[in-house]
Amino acid sequence: MPTGPPVLRLGLRENLAQFSLLMAVNALVGGMVGQERTVLPLLAKETFGLTAFTATATFIVAFGATKALTNLATGALIDRIGRKPVLVGGWVIGLPVPFLLIFAPTWGWVIAANVLLGINQGMTWSATVVMKIDLVGPARRGRALGFNEAAGYGAVSLTALATGAIAARYGLRPEPFLLGIAFAALGLGLSTIFVRETQGYARLEAATNGGVAADESDGFGVIFARTTWGDPTLMAVSQAGLVNNAVDGLAWGILPLLFAANGQSLQAIGVLVALYPGVWCVGQLFTGAWSDSVGRKPLIVSGMVLQGAALALMAVTTGFAAWAVGAILIGLGTALVYPTLIAAVGDVAHPTWRARAVGVYRLWRDTGYVVGALLGGVVADLFDLRAAVMVVAGLSVASGLVAATRMKETAERSVLR
Repeated sequence: MPTGPPVLRLGLRENLAQFSLLMAVNALVGGMVGQERTVLPLLAKETFGLTAFTATATFIVAFGATKALTNLATGALIDRIGRKPVLVGGWVIGLPVPFLLIFAPTWGWVIAANVLLGINQGMTWSATVVMKIDLVGPARRGRALGFNEAAGYGAVSLTALATGAIAARYGLRPEPFLLGIAFAALGLGLSTIFVRETQGYARLEAATNGGVAADESDGFGVIFARTTWGDPTLMAVSQAGLVNNAVDGLAWGILPLLFAANGQSLQAIGVLVALYPGVWCVGQLFTGAWSDSVGRKPLIVSGMVLQGAALALMAVTTGFAAWAVGAILIGLGTALVYPTLIAAVGDVAHPTWRARAVGVYRLWRDTGYVVGALLGGVVADLFDLRAAVMVVAGLSVASGLVAATRMKETAERSVLR
């Protein structure tokens, strides 16, 4: 006898197979960024002869600006055409990236590769985030997002470590970027063949949600305003996301140059670069779930302050051991913040406008790459690398104080709505 469509159930356990597949896909998304973390700042100096720190940071500016705008568009697109088409489209756009990095004759090609990488990351990472939120429902949102971000940034860390080792043995090109070719091919194949659409789960949650939905006539402008400044909690979350990625932009573009300028080997730089996202990855396996029980706000405030303190430590010390401690502390601070911020957006936003709110939040969060890279580059050119690290450290502490004064706790909303 023919059977009807499968019955949809919200929950991590109920959707474990699809959730695990999406974690694997997001690991491949993270690997696409990880292929650049160790090698590209050094490639800028040694292969393309860029000496100004601001010029070196242009690839991060291109990546961050493109990803931020793509996040914004993706939030609305996901609601309109579904999650899976956006995920598959993002992988198609990411396919040329490693080839452009391998064969780039000028720095302009590297910039073009990072524009495509920003679009790839904005589409694929946004889609996997929203799909996991769809699947698990409100009760374990923090745990789910902790797993999601751990998969992505675990791959960033491992790929940064691997490319550092590969570059130390074979050179900066082409071997480190061969990993990117494999990641893009696998990501596209898994997303096309095995990933299922999850929009029906969001409709199920909306149908059983006791809260008040957004007016269906509310356009994108209304959601943008609400997420950016209209709701004090979403405003606090958005600015913390921006500053958090400013820290990441600095760690990506400036810290490897600081390590190299003070005599660290290429392999040691790879280890230092990998430590931060590695601790971030492991920490998120616990902090997302922790925020479900103790609340989002304490983790966000303490994480932003810890990141600032860790950067300040790295600015005033020298040597592998001290910098390793600083990298570990930055990773711990980011682990407290990263999944918790997205979970807070999911708590506040109703399922009918959640994808758009996540898109707006991710716009501001990834604008932080631009802020961190430009601010770090300008301060480094005017003063030195250590001054750049210290300025972003102060920005992170200030962001934590803003969250402490403006944000209301959101975790209970995800259960009570």
